[in-house]
Amino acid sequence: MELTTKLEQLRNLFAEMDRALIAYSGGIDSTLVAKVAYDVLGERALAVTAESPSLLPEDLEDARIQAAEMGIAHEVVQTHEMENPNYTANPVNRCYFCKSELHDTLKPLALERGYPYVVDGVNADDLSDYRPGIQAAKERGARSPLAEVGITKLEVRELARLLGLPWWDKPAQPCLSSRFPYGEEITVAKLQRVGRAERYLRNLGLKNLRVRSEADTARIELPAEQIKEFVLSADLPSLVAAFQSYGFIYVTLDLEGYRSGKLNQVLQLAATGA
Repeated sequence: MELTTKLEQLRNLFAEMDRALIAYSGGIDSTLVAKVAYDVLGERALAVTAESPSLLPEDLEDARIQAAEMGIAHEVVQTHEMENPNYTANPVNRCYFCKSELHDTLKPLALERGYPYVVDGVNADDLSDYRPGIQAAKERGARSPLAEVGITKLEVRELARLLGLPWWDKPAQPCLSSRFPYGEEITVAKLQRVGRAERYLRNLGLKNLRVRSEADTARIELPAEQIKEFVLSADLPSLVAAFQSYGFIYVTLDLEGYRSGKLNQVLQLAATGA
């Protein structure tokens, strides 16, 4: 299907909704949804960002800036998933409890404000990945316009560029809780530690990266083609000292390189009996 056809279908979907509240993280998926919703609905669209310890302060600020540039009304609400032991225990379905908290917060707000629909940025490719949070959103009546129209991850960026969004190539930035292996308890202090470490690397000019946290070890993931240059050019003693000041004891570099969803490979191995 032509990309322009999918865009027209997306616009028609919002026109049929008439009013919509967008679960808006500031990532490129929900930003595209917010952009199209605003283009179609104007003041009848509202973007809402959930603030919690698992969201980098810089990402919240990005969400604010992007919403202002698009023109869409934007609000910030507090979510409290860190108060739920089912979430902080970090089970394999942790995201279910996160999205339950999010949509249990957004749905009453939408009804109170007269928005019949809460929509998110789930795209067609997300449906084939392990995303327990999608189930929680569906149980609470949320809709996923990108997935409904069949728009893939790649097409999200193509459409964002087509619509003139300057953030079309913004790296994916899932919540900080995704940096921990399943089963390791998540705490606010650990989230802050990871957030500060990733901010340090971004300040070096790096974009696509993760700092995986396991016990007292930070494992840096960078695109494989950037590893050699990073090792040769970075001030490694200063980096290690900075990470240790954040609370890590050991600092390592993943030689395989960055790969989105890498911690889910333990689930794949379990499923195959490896």
